[in-house]
Amino acid sequence: MSKLLSQQVQTSSATTLEVPSRRSFFRSGGQLTLSAMSLAMLSGLNAKVASASDKQTMIDIQIINTAIAAEHEAVAAYQLGAESGLLSTPVLNVAVQFQGHHKEHIDALTQAIKSLGAEAVDPLAKYEFPVEKLKSETDVLTFAASLERGAVSAYAGAIPLFEQRELSKAAASILADEAMHWAVLRQVLGLDPVPGAFFS
Repeated sequence: MSKLLSQQVQTSSATTLEVPSRRSFFRSGGQLTLSAMSLAMLSGLNAKVASASDKQTMIDIQIINTAIAAEHEAVAAYQLGAESGLLSTPVLNVAVQFQGHHKEHIDALTQAIKSLGAEAVDPLAKYEFPVEKLKSETDVLTFAASLERGAVSAYAGAIPLFEQRELSKAAASILADEAMHWAVLRQVLGLDPVPGAFFS
């Protein structure tokens, strides 16, 4: 399993994080296009920063850094799942792919925050996850689904808070990707992938 993970991670340019020992929270061309779209939306921010108030820019920076921190946590969570030895090969492949999407989100958000004249937060050296509760593939997928659902909720809350529409658009694009992750994980778990017409 560790050899397989190593190959999977190397092909997705993954950076191995220290795997935690305890607990806590937070496929296709179409999904890759979402990340590319985010990068394109964020690329023209420099010219727009001057029109934003300093206070609002600081708020935007804080929101983006909060999102980056959550994305780092998601990368670490998928690393934990991949290294757990509990995932079948097809599920492991998807987990590594989703981890790659989160890394692309970090890249897009880092580009955005640099264009605002600030620095992105670094990942923590160690995250605390409920390792003692992850005893099966279902447990790992349920944990991942809960993180993806939390990400959807967080981005939905952030979208109206940005002063710059480019940031709102980018957050919406990332939200769509997180929602697809959540739906896929729910379907694999045998749950309704889209449980309602509205997210709550």
